[in-house]
Amino acid sequence: MLFPLGILLLAVGGLALTAGLNRWLVFLCGVGYLGLLDDLAGGSARGWREHGLAVTRGELSTGAIKAAGTLALAAYAAAGDGASGAGLIIEVLVLALTAHLGNLLDTRPGRPEKAFALTAAVVCLASWSLAPLGPIAPVIPAVGLCAWLTLGEWAMLGDTGASLIGGMIGVLLVTTLSPLGLALALAVLAAISLYGEFRSISAAIERVPPLQRLDSLGRVN
Repeated sequence: MLFPLGILLLAVGGLALTAGLNRWLVFLCGVGYLGLLDDLAGGSARGWREHGLAVTRGELSTGAIKAAGTLALAAYAAAGDGASGAGLIIEVLVLALTAHLGNLLDTRPGRPEKAFALTAAVVCLASWSLAPLGPIAPVIPAVGLCAWLTLGEWAMLGDTGASLIGGMIGVLLVTTLSPLGLALALAVLAAISLYGEFRSISAAIERVPPLQRLDSLGRVN
């Protein structure tokens, strides 16, 4: 069995938290632990629809627990920004949906890490500064190590690592985008999440040559 790299990311995030309370790291470690719950105890249900049906049948659904927990953690992190009303709701949903996006992308080696790297590059270039990386800086080197190991197919992220890296994308968006930018990001994330419930994201990526080339970059197969 391939080593679950999410454990490494959790360990790094936990060590960073010992240096001082950082609500963004609390969010990331929290969604990582919720992903770990899914890795250890998750059943055969996949996607929101299947987990929702499991709940209606009275079954224990780790996916439902993860969704509720992620929303609670996102609300805790976003509340520290002083946002309220619609702005707060948008920030919470962006954080929750990016954590989910990490799992949607984690069907090929290196995909969540590449999505994070691309997002980080865009926000840093837009501000012409590395400052946007500050809130999540302690975990970034570990993500680089994860990319090297997953692309070489020596290890896997698991839901633990995919959720945490997806959450890192959310932190970058919430801490750098304007209210209008966040609203647009929410619309895109919602569309991707809805699409992923009914169609294959991998198939969609393969139909777009630039995305297909980026997706295959560095992979063994």
